[in-house]
Amino acid sequence: MTMYNHILTQDDFVGQDELSYPFEERGLQFGDGIYEVIRIYGGRYYLIHEHVERLYRSAAAIKIQVPYKKEDLYAKLDELLEKNKVTGDAKVYLQITRGSAPRDHAFPDGIEANLYAYVKDLPRPEEKLKNGVTTISHDDVRWDWCYIKSLNLLGNVLAKQAAKEKDCYEAVLHKDGEVTECSSSNAYLVKDGKVYTHPPKKNILHGCVRMRVEAFCDQEGIEFVEETFSLEDLQDADEVFLSSSTSEVMPILKVDELTIADGTPGPVTRTLQKCYEQDAGLPEEACLFSIAAAE
Repeated sequence: MTMYNHILTQDDFVGQDELSYPFEERGLQFGDGIYEVIRIYGGRYYLIHEHVERLYRSAAAIKIQVPYKKEDLYAKLDELLEKNKVTGDAKVYLQITRGSAPRDHAFPDGIEANLYAYVKDLPRPEEKLKNGVTTISHDDVRWDWCYIKSLNLLGNVLAKQAAKEKDCYEAVLHKDGEVTECSSSNAYLVKDGKVYTHPPKKNILHGCVRMRVEAFCDQEGIEFVEETFSLEDLQDADEVFLSSSTSEVMPILKVDELTIADGTPGPVTRTLQKCYEQDAGLPEEACLFSIAAAE
């Protein structure tokens, strides 16, 4: 993926070769920070307001002062795309840490937060969206405050690596058999035309695309049930899918050795994928699930 040269920092824009922080940086030493990944289609942000609002909620939860006022951050993020002349599909990674200071577990006094945001090209995962993916199940060993989009991702990394080693796309996380979410996405089960997903408690990330999936269900007359389901429930599922900013609405065909239903993407998932494309404002020629594409 191509990385664009201009990077936004807490002070202004710099070239990627100019960006550096001291080794005593709290994001590096403690994971003391937060982040967002914002999707871009055709040079335009998708769900930017949801991402920025969550960024400020996460910052408040761990007592970090965001270096920019909210309206100024919006302007800077727009300028980031303009400076880099972004016109295609991409993503912005935005990270804020408590700052740089001599190592001490307690918050240092008088330091300012470090911020950087950069752009990388990110094509849509078209083949996987069309055909679906396989996954593994994995114990959810993360901390209890997953609603904060923090840099503390070791549990997620280990789960994702376990999936990679099995040649799978994702890891479906569970606590004592109760599904929470995936290593970097939210998880859903479809049964009798209803969509089930874990309630938005502190132990899962309240995904921006998850919120849109709920809106899509309401729009299409599909019942959206915020209720936990188990690994055992997957045996009788009609469909299973996941969602995230980089995965969109992604069909899951297998979890471990269990094939979901007939092993193909189901009609509810397809409906939600079509809603996603429309909501993201994709041109018809770029849509995979429009009426024209289906024909």
